[in-house]
Amino acid sequence: MKILHTADLHLGRQFNGLSLDDDHAAVLNQIVEAIHHHRPDVLVIAGDVFDRAAPPASAVRQFNAFLSRVAKETEAAVVIISGNHDSADRIEAMSTMPDRNRAMIRGAISVNEHPFVLYDAHGPVAFSGLPFSYEYAARECFGDESLASPADVLNAQIVAARQHVPVGTRWVVVAHAFVTGSCVSESERPLARVGGIETVSAELFEGACYVALGHIHRPQTVGAQHIRYPGSPLAFGFDEADHDKSMCLVELDGAGNVAVEQIAFRPTRKVRILTGPHSELMAAERSTDLIKIVLTDETPVIEAMKRLRTVFPHACQMTYQRDERSPIGVHLPTSPASAIEPLSLIGEFVEQVRTTPITEVERTIVASALYEISSEEQAA
Repeated sequence: MKILHTADLHLGRQFNGLSLDDDHAAVLNQIVEAIHHHRPDVLVIAGDVFDRAAPPASAVRQFNAFLSRVAKETEAAVVIISGNHDSADRIEAMSTMPDRNRAMIRGAISVNEHPFVLYDAHGPVAFSGLPFSYEYAARECFGDESLASPADVLNAQIVAARQHVPVGTRWVVVAHAFVTGSCVSESERPLARVGGIETVSAELFEGACYVALGHIHRPQTVGAQHIRYPGSPLAFGFDEADHDKSMCLVELDGAGNVAVEQIAFRPTRKVRILTGPHSELMAAERSTDLIKIVLTDETPVIEAMKRLRTVFPHACQMTYQRDERSPIGVHLPTSPASAIEPLSLIGEFVEQVRTTPITEVERTIVASALYEISSEEQAA
């Protein structure tokens, strides 16, 4: 059986304020092309279809059009789960695949984790789609107040799923998780609350022939060759400038062994970091790539970014190399929590949830509330 595995589309996301709609359109088209060319039996999307729970209407239309193409133009089945960026209800409600025998779309966590079963020449293959869930929802679902971490939640899901997989059936698990040992990027949102442990052990997936993971944006295997992240189709930060983005074509044989081929994505715009003096960069070839510029000039350059954008219209950031040098003798506090003021922590939380910074009006309201709390504590 052939499986095309991708994840972390993050439709609706911007790159430093620049729209990625056209970039996403290109990679979605490349996924359809790969299905036409390689003829997989099933397409797996392991979470984070959208970049936020309430994505822009353009992103929803874009994904619905993509699913319609897969349904009409190919014979591939589809397995989709929600990730931590998605709305579980939105993913669950998707119905653009007209033939429900060709689709498993899982948004909400369930105590009854029945598999989606497909057949090849060697017999049945059971797909367990395990959508991402925070602890509070999992406690309610499983009636277990002891679920206190992402590992507890995923373990409960796997136990629930495993009991429905017939003995001897090849088993594929689709999950959205941070497996211990994974190499992360800056653009992944934490899966656990502040101070919590968000990693899960690869041992949880014992018995699975292939584990199709989402969440980590770097393509990699972790724990074993059959436990794999395809990575995100696009780079979402400059720390991913050197990543080769790809999807995984997995071939599962009759004995449950897998062979994996990486199929490269061809982004319409690359993410690059350019370093050099202003005068040399101004003389470079014009590029529409997404670019961070690090100037090596020792003195400030007048209107440096404005002038550079005549050559690099999508330049997103500019710094001076001298400002990026690590200061000597700076000691960070041993307790991260003690180093963060409540107002700053709340501001970071708000920006993480809705992807836009806290406004000055909101900052004033929060500061006033914190002052009142502090005053009440001192009076007590």
